[in-house]
Amino acid sequence: MVRSDRSRARQRHDRGAAAVEMALVMPLLLLIVCAIIDFGRMYNTQITITQAAREGARAAAYGQSAAQIEDRVDLATSSLAEPVNVTSTTTCPNANDVAEVTVQYDFEFVTPFAMLSGMFGATPEGQYDLTSTAVVTCSG
Repeated sequence: MVRSDRSRARQRHDRGAAAVEMALVMPLLLLIVCAIIDFGRMYNTQITITQAAREGARAAAYGQSAAQIEDRVDLATSSLAEPVNVTSTTTCPNANDVAEVTVQYDFEFVTPFAMLSGMFGATPEGQYDLTSTAVVTCSG
């Protein structure tokens, strides 16, 4: 089958269309990939500090000291890059009390998505405050 001159001319004019379309779509795709990476990391960090707060509250419920509670939380958050802030509001002398432990972590975005993270409550430096509180009944 012989191609006509008209189809050859059309093919020459369409050569750059794919490159232009890719140049228009690529920034949006990269932004989506960066958002997936950072929000995945953030979700993993939130799960980690939630578990750490539970561990700390469990230790407080058994009447352990503030230093022992912090050690327990530090062990549970050893996978995080920065240390966490631990607040223990109740010790358990009585069996009817509750032990409450709050763990706070400053999450930092690592991809260029940090420039847009201000829309989601992050600081201009790209940090977001993650907090988790656990409450456990004292075991007396």
